[in-house]
This record gives sequence, structure tokens and C-alpha cells, in this order.
Amino acid sequence: MSLRTIPLAAGALPVLGHLLPLLRDPFGFITGLPGQGDLVRIKVGPATVVVVCDPELTRQVHRDDRAFDKGGPISEWNRRLLGDGLFTCPHHIHRRQRRQLQPVFHRDLVSGYLDKAAARIAELTGSWRDGQILDVSAEMRKLTSSVVVSTLFSDSLPPDTVRQALRDGDVFLNTPVQLLTLSEFKLPVLNVRERKQAQQRLQQVSTDIVRRHRAGGRDRHDLLSTLIADADDQGALSSPEEQISNNVLTFFLAGAETTSLTLAWALHHLTQAPEVAERLRAEVDEVLADHPVGPADLERLPLARRVISETLRLRPPGWVASRSLTADTKLGEHLLPAGTNVVVSPYLIHRRHDLYPDPERFDPDRWLHTRATATASYIPFGNGARKCIADNFALGEAALALAGITRQWRLDPVPGARVRPVPAGTLRTKGLLLHATAREH
Repeated sequence: MSLRTIPLAAGALPVLGHLLPLLRDPFGFITGLPGQGDLVRIKVGPATVVVVCDPELTRQVHRDDRAFDKGGPISEWNRRLLGDGLFTCPHHIHRRQRRQLQPVFHRDLVSGYLDKAAARIAELTGSWRDGQILDVSAEMRKLTSSVVVSTLFSDSLPPDTVRQALRDGDVFLNTPVQLLTLSEFKLPVLNVRERKQAQQRLQQVSTDIVRRHRAGGRDRHDLLSTLIADADDQGALSSPEEQISNNVLTFFLAGAETTSLTLAWALHHLTQAPEVAERLRAEVDEVLADHPVGPADLERLPLARRVISETLRLRPPGWVASRSLTADTKLGEHLLPAGTNVVVSPYLIHRRHDLYPDPERFDPDRWLHTRATATASYIPFGNGARKCIADNFALGEAALALAGITRQWRLDPVPGARVRPVPAGTLRTKGLLLHATAREH
């Protein structure tokens, strides 16, 4: 049994493999792979991974999470930081954790979270000044981190702690995805002292949060209370303190990172599509003529929701992910041996011309007649049992924030600013500066 039956992507060099094209144009390289096969091998130095380019095979990887377990270079890099939290844990403990956490994202509770999110949105948009140049990525991180703290952890984190935790998270999240592919080889560039110190601080903060919350002995009806109550009901061994703190860290970093990136990219794309931006302002002005945005407005903001859906198609925050085979498994026409590292990419699937006509175009109206969440080839949150547990919360929060910002501010590009995507562990932005002009209601 060998991977040699799978075509090797064009452009491989001795020793380096595909490292140079991945460094020069990672997005062009990965979106060019479907033309070379449904499965394609790429090499980055000594590492070999199989990239899944077909939507049906991608669905198989997502659905069969026992065979295609969390693993591979990207997953293992995240696991170093997050331990066995819900996002990174192996299959054999994932189901129990998922059942334990599912009540936290019940529809009724999510509505309450969105009420709190609306308050944080009003605070942020009220703090900007007319004529201010906004570092959009930083402002959106400020917003989403405050939402996570207030909704899932009941405002139990001091602002200085939040800022330091975000900085420490960046030490991991800013790592180029090309280097993540080499992480299993423990190169010095991936094990610098800064990363170890950041990891220790993050784990200490999350452990301290759990201990303080436990000592308080009060149910705050949030994520942390649910985790602790479950541990106490089932016995400490079934949900040790370390696992609770891993989930605290997972939800804090994931909640702050992914929604902030979605909002930053949405605001950027609106500056490049003035007709869509004008229609969005008209929708917001009609719906929010006499009040700030709140959860009850979501159903009356269809364009805002479509803008978020289209942004997630073009710029999925988790743009690549890795899995590792636990047993010999047939994928398409190929039998892959156990231990094979497999990469799936929402970014790649979302840019297939046969699935999305004119895929590079930002077109929220492509969702007029199709619900994004009902489209099997639309996977910004993954699919199957591993699909993001907080997807509905994230979608609602992003749409509310977009509407709240649009109600009060017109954002225009800063002349000379060059916005670039950053191919890190998440799909980040660089150079996104926007000029804020106050709007009169």
C-alpha cells in the first residue's frame, strides 16, 4: 500500500518539495490543485500530506471522524496549545465533550448571548471618533473578545488579562501555515522560547479562571458553569480540571479569532463593492431607524446575513485543516494507509468553479435562493460531528455587528493602504485600515 498512486502536485523540488510555491503564492497554489486530481500529494521538505480537492471526498473526511481523526501537522500544532479541548481532542473523547457542551448553545441561551453581544457592539461603535483611521482587525478583535468574555465567562476576565491572552494567542495563530506543515519535525523556528512562555501563560490563566469560578460556588449559567457542574456531577476523573481549562482556552481564542476575522473581511469586501454597501446601508436604516441593533432584528436583516455568508465563503477563517488516518481507508479510488496525514480546505472547495460560478467575485446575492447552511459544499464551520458547535452564535453575532457598525459609521479605504491575506493557521488580514465617517440617523 503506497501513496505513490496519488498524483504529486506539479512544481516539487528536491529536498524542498513544494515549499517555494507555497511561500510565493500559497492561495494560488492550493486553488490550482483540483485540476491535478481529486486527491493530490504535496511535499513540504520531508513532510508529505494528501490534499483533498473533491467536495464529496471532503464530506467523507468530515463525516468519518473515527477514521479521519484529529491529527496531522495543523491539528497537532493547535493541540500543543489547546490540549484535549473540544476542537482538538481525539475521537474517543470528543462525543462525550460535545454532549456536555451542547446545552450551552441551546437556541434560548444563544438569544441571551446575542443580547449581550449587542451591548458590546454599541460600546465599541460608540467609542470611535469621526475621521478616525481604524485598524479594523484590532477593533474587531476587541469587540469579539469582549463578547466571548461577557457571554461565555460572565465578564470574569480583567481587561489586562484579556489583552495579554490575545497577544499570547497570536504567537501561535500568526505562525505561517507552511511552517505548521513542518511542525512534526520540531524545527528550532517552531520551538522558540517566546512560544513556550506564551503557552505557559495561557494555560495558567485558564486554570486560574476555573479555580476562581469553582471557589465562588455560583452557577452563572455560562459555559464555565456548565463545564464545572458536569465535572462535579460525574466525578473529577471524568472531567479533570485540565480538560476544563483546555476548553476555556479553546472557546476564548476561537471565539475571539474567527468572528473577528469574518467581520474584518466583510468590512473590507464592502469597500470593494460600493453598490452592495449602499444597499446594506438602506436595509439597516430602514430596520434600525429608531433603535440600536438587537437579536430581534436579525430576521429583518437578510442582506447583512448574506454578506456574512459570502464573506465566510471567500475568506473562511479556518481555511485549512488536517486529519490523520487511524486505519487503512479507501478515499475515492485510492486506499490510504493508516497514519496518512490528510488536508482539507474550505478555501479550496469554496473556489471551485463548478460549485460557485465566478468564485472570486464577492456576491452576497448568490445566497438569495439558497441558504448557505443548507449547501453541502459550503463548509466554513466544517461538517459532520466536528462541525463548530457555536456556528449559529457566530453567524448571529457577526450579522448584528455588521448592522450595528453600518448604522453608525461609513467606512472607506485609506489611500495607499494595501490589504493582504495572511496564510497563517487562520486566514488573517494585513494592512486593513479604514477611515470612519459618522452617519446621521
